Amino acid sequence: MTEHFLVAIASILVFGIGAQWAAWRFNLPAILLLLISGILAGPVFSLLDPDILMGDLLTPFISVSVAIILFEGGLSLRFSELKDVGNVIGNLVSVGVLITWTIISISSYYIFNFGWELSILLGAILVVTGPTVVIPLLRQVRPSGQVGPILKWEGIVIDPIGAMLAVLVFEVILATSVSAATSVAIISIVKTIVFGTICGLAGAAVIYFLLKRHALPDFLQNPVSLMIVVVVFTVSNMIQHESGLWATTLMGIALVNQKSANIHHIIEFKENLRVLLLSTLFILLAARVELNELLANLNWTMLAFLAIIILVARPLSVYISTISSNTSWREKFFLSWMAPRGVVAASISSIFAIELTQNGFELANQLIPIVFIVIISTVIIYGLPAAWVARKLGVAKPVPHGVLILGAKDWTIKVGKKIQEEGFKVLMADSNRRNISKAKAQDLDAYHGNILSEFALEEIDLDGIGQLFALTPNDEVNSLAALRFGEIFGRSHVFQLPPNTRQKDAKKEVSDHLSGRILFDENLNHDRLAQSITAVSDLKAVEITADTPFSDIVNNDNGHVPLFHITSDRVLRPFTDNYPQIPSNGDKVIYLHINNNRISG
Repeated sequence: MTEHFLVAIASILVFGIGAQWAAWRFNLPAILLLLISGILAGPVFSLLDPDILMGDLLTPFISVSVAIILFEGGLSLRFSELKDVGNVIGNLVSVGVLITWTIISISSYYIFNFGWELSILLGAILVVTGPTVVIPLLRQVRPSGQVGPILKWEGIVIDPIGAMLAVLVFEVILATSVSAATSVAIISIVKTIVFGTICGLAGAAVIYFLLKRHALPDFLQNPVSLMIVVVVFTVSNMIQHESGLWATTLMGIALVNQKSANIHHIIEFKENLRVLLLSTLFILLAARVELNELLANLNWTMLAFLAIIILVARPLSVYISTISSNTSWREKFFLSWMAPRGVVAASISSIFAIELTQNGFELANQLIPIVFIVIISTVIIYGLPAAWVARKLGVAKPVPHGVLILGAKDWTIKVGKKIQEEGFKVLMADSNRRNISKAKAQDLDAYHGNILSEFALEEIDLDGIGQLFALTPNDEVNSLAALRFGEIFGRSHVFQLPPNTRQKDAKKEVSDHLSGRILFDENLNHDRLAQSITAVSDLKAVEITADTPFSDIVNNDNGHVPLFHITSDRVLRPFTDNYPQIPSNGDKVIYLHINNNRISG
């Protein structure tokens, strides 16, 4: 029995994290692969039975995990984003929700022959989109303009609203009379909003004062904040069922919009925790699905229901919600093409189906397969072509193959110019106005200022930029820049020069985790490169062919040092001291010719 539980736990981690990696590697929607992986781990290979593994803890675990995910989502919602899109977001989570709820409820009543009770409940469940699906897709698509903030705010805020509606309908269904149902509805809405708000703001206040007064050591700040999130969710839910999701969402929003206490490390911790929770949740929920029930519901009736959700409900809610806004038709079209359902819909349908079945609603069991088919279908239909649709509509940011070069010295400007000549976006950054003028004279985009300052990221346009090359003569500045932009581009995409000191172990003066990847060759520090690159012509670009193999270019006898590798699919990769590139035929290499020098490796 112990081995069986170990296999189940290992299956969750292997299938969950494996799906996340595969989604990143092949640029696919992670949720789709997680759902497929969960079905494989559960009903197909019988490696995992969530009900046996977790028993009565399954539902509380799902609820707490969703609360933590919504708290992390709330930490990404800044009020400054509402300046231009606040009205649209407000309409989507109010008028848009009512339109979607109404259309889905009426459709399910006539298509599935449900009674009005189950039809209205299904409509409430399916109004949610949710950060569990939308945010990963936004990271993949990288929408431009107003689209990103609108979808992010809608996806996070609509989850607790949808949960509140579902609970409201559920309690009304179980009410004994019309007057009782009306009373239950009003009381439920008021209690959810009031007690959820009080609990959420109280939790945010506790974390704020603990951090502001330095009442916690660093190693306890993340665990304590997580504890408070769980406590807030639990207390709020004890007062009013499902109000905890609103409480934790509001708690995250309140924390991220205060300016005094530093919560950066909490945000980073929650992002890592979110990936693990998302992976676990979708594997568990998908593993509970009965394949026979899914297949039994895959018919023309289900197809008609999906068509109404995708082609009628979503476009109409977006059109009405944006009718008085300045969003373009392209943005409206993409907003209409981005409403995948996620984990909240799956978890709520599972909980209510069981309770309603026990109260005599036999058709309630059909809610689970219908909701899962909607989730899988919307993830596939919205998710797979999302990046293509965004590019065709012109609402996607450029693919971030460009480079931010820190330090606009004469030789770094020449490097930037050469990279630009090869078709990549280059942005130079320097605090010296004269250096910036020289960069602009070479038709290079340039930012004047300290990129380590608090407001630099709000001033720099990083669209199309995906890498940092820290090329200043100051090793500490290079390391600090690598640390900061590692959080934006990812640590594998921030690079810096080797230190100027020449001792054998000089680069160990700064720990690896406090610096970027070392560029080019350990002997090519700032001073050496400044002496070697005196003209753009010192930098050569050559295509790798059968007649011009890479081995000939890097022959130690010819003084050529490879600097950059341009793949055939137009990706720029710098050579590094510990991970040399192996270019193939059709790729290009930018190399430096150093006269009268022999450069190793």
